[in-house]
Amino acid sequence: MKAFILDKYKKRGALHFGDRPEPAVGDDDVLVDIHAAGLNPLDSKIRDGAFKPILPYRPPFVLGHEMAGVVARVGSRVRRFKVGDEVYARPRDGRIGTFAERISIHEGDLALKPANLTMEEAASIPLVGLTAWQVLVDRASLRKGQKILIHAGSGGVGTFAIQLAKHLGATVATTTSTANVDLVRSLGADVVIDYKKQDFETVLSGYDVVLNSLDGATLQKSLSVLKPGGKLISISGPPDADFARQKGLNWGLRQLMRLLSFGIRRKAKGRGLAYSFLFMRADGEQLSQITALIEAGAIRPIIDRVFPFAATNEALAYLDTGRSKGKVVVRLK
Repeated sequence: MKAFILDKYKKRGALHFGDRPEPAVGDDDVLVDIHAAGLNPLDSKIRDGAFKPILPYRPPFVLGHEMAGVVARVGSRVRRFKVGDEVYARPRDGRIGTFAERISIHEGDLALKPANLTMEEAASIPLVGLTAWQVLVDRASLRKGQKILIHAGSGGVGTFAIQLAKHLGATVATTTSTANVDLVRSLGADVVIDYKKQDFETVLSGYDVVLNSLDGATLQKSLSVLKPGGKLISISGPPDADFARQKGLNWGLRQLMRLLSFGIRRKAKGRGLAYSFLFMRADGEQLSQITALIEAGAIRPIIDRVFPFAATNEALAYLDTGRSKGKVVVRLK
């Protein structure tokens, strides 16, 4: 099958378009013909080698963390899906590879595609949708009447998280650039901070939750926005010891993660706040709940550009500019 292959780790290096063996299909696996694949900053970070200590993939391998497509074959123990089903997924770590014509995915990672979305729209959802769900629902337990600050509201995670937070009944503030103010307001943001004109930490206060996806300086400033008992949850780091334990990392890496997050954890504790790092996980059941929200009209996908499969490297380069509104997707069929 044709695929875009990472031959070696290299910052902003190009992927190699070539042939890969057909995926093996285990008893609990589903073989999917990929129609569209979403791109994410995680793909760029893995390509650049930034995640080697955490996700030690051995080149050559196929990149890509989310897709939508049609079931081509099912393993002997698969019961939830059948040939011909339209599905979407974020494959679990260790089994990525959606920049390819086909992929074998564990049944537990799959969900039926929302009936009201195209393949391209569906492919834009799994990673950002699950990230937002696991931050807002699992980690923050966000509920009606609470206030949340979602940084980078026009990005992939931000556009989804704003809509999910509004569905949960929260008051939502977000940061964005001047060009994207109207977009985030259309998604439901109640308070919009144009970071080119305002400093969010001087405007906002008394918030229950902050979702950070930006740099360390933004993380530090976010502490002042939260009220006592508030939660600062970051998807961009620094990783903490709890994450290291969940990933089964060795003692040395666990200590390193503890040290990396020591400063922000200490400052948070001193203010009566909680800091945690979240690295999303594949979860077909949660994705099915997201499907229900999309089909009910509570959440809509935001796509900036769709590239042809042959232009996957160009799509990654566009993603790397950091200027995309919502998601970037490649179309295979």
